[in-house]
Amino acid sequence: MLIIAERINATRKRIARAIAERDDAYLAREARRQAEAGADFIDVNAGSDPAKEAENLKWAVGVVQQSVDVPVCIDSASAEGFLAALEIVNRDNIMLNSVNGEERRMKEILPIAACCGARLVGLVMDERGLPAGLDDRLEIAGKMVKAAEQAGIAADKLYLDPCVQPLSTNPEQTEAVVESVRRIMAEFPGVHTTCGASNISFGLPYRSVLNRAYLAFLIRAGLDSVILDPTERDVMATVYAAEALCGKDEYCMNYISAERAGKLRPKAE
Repeated sequence: MLIIAERINATRKRIARAIAERDDAYLAREARRQAEAGADFIDVNAGSDPAKEAENLKWAVGVVQQSVDVPVCIDSASAEGFLAALEIVNRDNIMLNSVNGEERRMKEILPIAACCGARLVGLVMDERGLPAGLDDRLEIAGKMVKAAEQAGIAADKLYLDPCVQPLSTNPEQTEAVVESVRRIMAEFPGVHTTCGASNISFGLPYRSVLNRAYLAFLIRAGLDSVILDPTERDVMATVYAAEALCGKDEYCMNYISAERAGKLRPKAE
């Protein structure tokens, strides 16, 4: 399971302030906490001020790179943001978050990803907005896989996100996303799936319980990447446990290693 750490996101007020004030010490601490908790990529989003996104993103990516050895996932809504951050990325292992199925967006972003050999998160939505069900998701996924191939992006560089929507307002979407993961993994060899599983619990109490249960369903369906907060120990423990139960952890070695490292039980006070 590839873990994309989500905490450095300018939608969080404290992160937005750190970026605006150029508080590199705070941003560096966030990056280190997530790396130590098991992140494979550190997502960096600086989009709170669209007029300054490119320069803010470039600065934030630079701070993260100097703080940890974990590679960055550059998170932007614009080609300009990606290009600005890529000017200073000094590692081969790069991820861009994200593209979607809109023709305009694919024409802008796919060549950038192809040029730098980046992994690419693809939101399974298009000009019509969020997908309504399974059929829409598979149609858009197929369109994106074909466009990525034509742009020279290998299948194993593409991480399709079936767009988890809140259970509280879209209960019919819950199973559609699970089945989308299953079908994408079966019908598009080499392509990965990812998602922000915590979207499922938006607006509901004790969100972590729902997040963990839904994440286990998704892993059983084939999900092989997830965007989450790795500092939430119970969520990470669910990842280790679900992979072991689903036969994705040979001889439960990752689960055992996590226990030996003290990552499965609540942190001692």
